This record gives sequence, C-alpha cells and structure tokens, in this order.
Amino acid sequence: MKKAYKTEILLNEKQQQKVHQTIGVCRYVYNLYLTTAQKHYKDTGKHLSGYDFSKWLNRVHTKQTDFWIKEVSSKAVKKSIMNGDQAFKNFFKGRAKFPKFKKKKHQEVKAYFPKNNPTDLLVERHRIKIPTLGWVQLKEYGYIPSNAKVSSCTVSQKAHRYYLSVLCEVEQKQEVQVPIHDGIGVDLGVTDFATCSHHETFKNINQTQKVKKLEKNLKRQQRKLSRSYELNKHRKRGEFCAKNRQKQLIKVQKLHARLANIRHEYIRSVVNRLVKTKPAHITIEDLNVKGMMKNRHLSKAVAQQNFSYLKEWLIAKCKQNGIELRQVDRFYPSSKLCSCCGHKKVKLSLSERIFRCDNCDAELDRDFNASLNLKYATEYTVLT
Repeated sequence: MKKAYKTEILLNEKQQQKVHQTIGVCRYVYNLYLTTAQKHYKDTGKHLSGYDFSKWLNRVHTKQTDFWIKEVSSKAVKKSIMNGDQAFKNFFKGRAKFPKFKKKKHQEVKAYFPKNNPTDLLVERHRIKIPTLGWVQLKEYGYIPSNAKVSSCTVSQKAHRYYLSVLCEVEQKQEVQVPIHDGIGVDLGVTDFATCSHHETFKNINQTQKVKKLEKNLKRQQRKLSRSYELNKHRKRGEFCAKNRQKQLIKVQKLHARLANIRHEYIRSVVNRLVKTKPAHITIEDLNVKGMMKNRHLSKAVAQQNFSYLKEWLIAKCKQNGIELRQVDRFYPSSKLCSCCGHKKVKLSLSERIFRCDNCDAELDRDFNASLNLKYATEYTVLT
C-alpha cells in the first residue's frame, strides 16, 4: 500500500537556491511545452506528446539556447513535461479545462526527485536525504516512518516555507470497527458548517474573531501591496527597488497560507469527530457549489467553507476505517421533507430556520430536520 506524507523542511541558503532554481526551470519548461504544443497542433493538427518534446528539448533546443536547463535535475524537468502532457490529455478527454501557464506568484510548481540510487531518500528521525540537495532537516521529527521504503518525493514552496511530500510503501492495515450508531446524516451549510443527525453541530469557523481579525489584516496588507504597484506603474525602469514589494508580497502570502491552514485543520477535526463515533454509514448531499458561487451575496461564504476538501477527507477516512460513505442526489428535497411523517412542504424560504410540518404539526430545526432525512435516505450512491 502506498501512502503519502507531507511535512515542512528546513533548508540552508545553498539548498534554498537549488530549490528555487529547480522550480524556476520546471515552470519555464512547462510553459515552453504548452507554447510548443499549441503551435504544433495549429500547424499539423496533431498533439505533440511529452516524449517527443523531451527529445527535441535535449537534442536540439538546449544545444542552441537555454543551456541553464541542464543545470538542474533532469528527472524534475521530465516530470514537468509529462505533467503538461497529462494536462492536455485530460482536456481532450473532457476531464479538465484547457491547460494554463504557470505563474511565479501562484507557487504551483513542484520539484520532483525520484530514487535513482540505493542511498537516495534515506529517512532518519530528524532528516532525509534528497537527490541533488543532500541531507535535509525535517521540522517535525519522527513523522515520516524511518523503516518505510520511499520511492519518490516532491519539494514545494509556499509563503516562504518549504514542504516535502514523500511517497512510501507501507503495510496495509485496515481497521475494522464495530459500528455503534446505525448511521449519521450530515447537512452542510453556511450559517453552521455541519449539522448532524446525532445532535451535534459544528459552527462556522469563519465567523470566529480569530479568522475575522486575520481577514481584516489581510485586506489591509493587500491594499498596501496594490498601492505599491500603482505608485511604480508610471516610473521608468530602474528608478525603484522591488525588494520592499517582494517583502510585502510574502506578508500577503503568509496570511493566505495561515487562513487556509486554519480552515483545513478545522475540517480535518470535524471529519475525525464524525469517524470516531463509529457509525455504520455517513450520508452527505451532492451540493451544487458551482451554482451557489454564482450568487454574489453567498459566493465568498461558500468558497470559505471549502466543501470539496471536506468530501475528499471524508472519502479517505471512511475508506481507512471501513465506513460506508453515501451521497444523495442534489435534487433530493432534504430540507422540505418532514422527518416525522414524510410530508413534503412545497414552499420553504431560506429565512425559515424552523421547519413546521403542515401535516403532523412537527417543529424542528431546519438543518437538523435535513440531517435526519439524509440519514434515512434510500436512494444514494456509495463513494469509494
């Protein structure tokens, strides 16, 4: 069984320079492949594969120009080319949109390092040996198992921090749990993050003072960064120093990263709480997030909830613990059905937070009623 571990690493100045150089070359080669493939398709009507581009890059292009491509790991360059090739294949098959060029400020490119020699990717308690970088110190001691067989790793940078993701081969240990609850229905929302059928409600972390204070600071720092661009827009080249602007950009990136980490950690804690109750199944609904994002009054609040990350983490944890994860259709009227008698209420506005049944006169909280309907839903698909 293959398992990935991601942790922060501490690099010295020489290693930081090597990582920046490798990531910069990978980004340049990726963008060069996109440009060459688009031009080749317009001229011939055929797709330029990553292998053909790699041959042209090594035999023709690097001998005529861009000699500095050879100064970094060839495996990392080859991996960036194959990532571009896979992006085009996903576009042709309709699985993704048209590939976009990588930008430096987005920090999307990662440096790939495979295991070339038996002495590569040796893991100790506090360090790991990466090809072309040497021994690198781990910030979290003992997180990566020292007895695991590491096949490859990627180094990434985000908000002036460096992260290592390793792919290890570990023994598969499936935990078989005896279910305590018959099932849990989870209704997701904006007012409350999740309302469960076993009388547990998870609040919206974006409404806390800590997150609001960080967002206010982020707004202030973004305004300061934008002002620096506007002041230097009409000046001549060489009349200003970009070091202060780069410092301000790092401040903004750190605030973005901190907010993302707070939200992701909260989602992981919610999923762990749900899994530790040992239910027979967990039922969620297929939300139309794309349609909800079109509402300009709710788009920011919906994006901050990060429902896609919750779904990914739920699938992984339920598979690990042997719990069945169910998903009902997005057109299932979970909020309009009465959980007591099954009567459907035709008109139900968003302002009505208390569900009152017209048939049996039952009064329940709107979200709790929806979670009960999700728990006892009979038409669903099992997510694996």
